[in-house]
Amino acid sequence: MTKPQHPALAAFVTALAGRNMTRAAYVAVALGMSATVLLTMDPAYEAGRRWIIALLWGCLVFFVVEWAVRVQQAARAYRAAAYLMSGRGLLDTLSVLAVPVALASGMEVRTAWLLAVIWVLKVIPGVPGLRQLRRVLVVEARPLLSVLVLFLLVLLLGSVAEYALEHDEQPATFGTIPSALWWAVATLTTTGYGDVVPITPLGRVVAATVMISGLGVFGLWTGILPTAFAAETRRDNFLKTWESVSRVPFFASLGPSTIADVAQMLRTIDLPPRATVIRKGEPGGCMYFIASGEVEVDLPGKKVRLGEGAFFGEMALLGNNLRSADISTTGLSKLLVLDLVDFRVLMARHPDLAQSIDAEAKRRTMENRT
Repeated sequence: MTKPQHPALAAFVTALAGRNMTRAAYVAVALGMSATVLLTMDPAYEAGRRWIIALLWGCLVFFVVEWAVRVQQAARAYRAAAYLMSGRGLLDTLSVLAVPVALASGMEVRTAWLLAVIWVLKVIPGVPGLRQLRRVLVVEARPLLSVLVLFLLVLLLGSVAEYALEHDEQPATFGTIPSALWWAVATLTTTGYGDVVPITPLGRVVAATVMISGLGVFGLWTGILPTAFAAETRRDNFLKTWESVSRVPFFASLGPSTIADVAQMLRTIDLPPRATVIRKGEPGGCMYFIASGEVEVDLPGKKVRLGEGAFFGEMALLGNNLRSADISTTGLSKLLVLDLVDFRVLMARHPDLAQSIDAEAKRRTMENRT
């Protein structure tokens, strides 16, 4: 059995493995990549060799500490082996060992430190868009693979055709199929470096066909990926809105189908502390539900605070088109916004909600007058 940790040490380890460690890792990656770039510039390397190497070693020491902290945290949860065998664990381990192993094997110092480029992969887990892209690639694997097969077919057929038509005329450039493949890649991707050009009439016809096919193939790819990415983004936004709606007590009594209906109408906004949401005297075109956080309503002679689950701004939608008070956030807040048109649709579909909102509006009107 492992010896129990001191509570303060356990808390320190947990804090290190949290957001502060992640932010520090991003800084270390940026510094390490900057030093790696300077490493390849002879004048800069000669002028600041010691500083560059010291900075790289400092970054490496940080990543060693980060790796040790994460292993320690995983060990406390009896998941050290699972962490070390996970993608994140393997990347952390590789980031720690790659350069020392290269140096120990006798590799030249500047060449060995080029392996520090592995550190840049550590930012991948913290990029939400990349996780979405991974899901898109998994979901759209079959269509993307089909387009890839089409790409390879055009590539191979075009290179073989050009080899057959051009190898006698241009043996230096089309003398082998691998040489023709280089031409086909450059042409199919519409890069067209200009170093290989068919000269026979049929060769040019094949080249034109390959170029047009390249536009079609990449058009398919650029159609599949953005459409799927946009659908995945809408799905994520809907799930987040659903979660926020379900936490609002005002909607707690609604069934799943009604919550889904409401979630499609609401927009989610995240606001920092002391952000003005509503200004007195402005025309009102929407109402707000507080999913998390708190807002302060500045009324004549007093200030009222509304917390999670409350709503405001409904009076401008029930008859008075002008806002009656200034409202701002007191802390980090997540608000759900219901526009006027959607408000009327929602009230028509759910009369019980309309009655609840109307009753709350009347109660606040009476309360504000006292």
